[in-house]
Parts: sequence; C-alpha cells; structure tokens
Amino acid sequence: MSRRCDLLDTGPMSGNNVSHSMNKTRRRFNVNLCTVSLPSDSLGQTFKVRIAAKTLRTVDFKGGLDAFLMGTKNHKLTDKAKKIKKQVMKAAEDTAAA
Repeated sequence: MSRRCDLLDTGPMSGNNVSHSMNKTRRRFNVNLCTVSLPSDSLGQTFKVRIAAKTLRTVDFKGGLDAFLMGTKNHKLTDKAKKIKKQVMKAAEDTAAA
C-alpha cells in the first residue's frame, strides 16, 4: 500500500537528518495515516478510507464528508474522492428536485 491520503493525495516528504556536527543525511517524513469510516449524510452509507490525520481534522471542521467534498476543488481531490463527490452531488440534485 502506498503511503498516500485517499482524499487529498497527501504523500511523504523528504528532508535531512542533521546531527550535532551538522552532518546531513536524507530522510522521509511519512504521513500520519488513519483508517476511518466516514458517513455520508446524503447517500446514507459509510466509506472506509485511509486518510491523513490532518485531513480528518479538516473533515470534522467542515461538518462531515459531504460538506468537505462539496467545498473542495476537484483538482485537489483524488479519483476515489471525485467519484464520491459525484455521487453526493447527484443525490443532492435528486433531493432538491423532489
């Protein structure tokens, strides 16, 4: 499994370990990934996703998965998140039309 967030495609970064004598060696800063089940209010189902802890905080702040997806631009989302967003938009249109 790749170390990438399923919603925003956040991946590992690289940097340096710096010793006391200022020797520099390359290292990886991995993403803090959490496997969670996020409920969708409009679809009435839950989605099991592997997302970064920072993204999980943002989803909670925005008010849930539906609000997060609707407020995020498509170029920032992964393909999996775009599919869920499309389903949410379709469900929102159906409820508005009824």
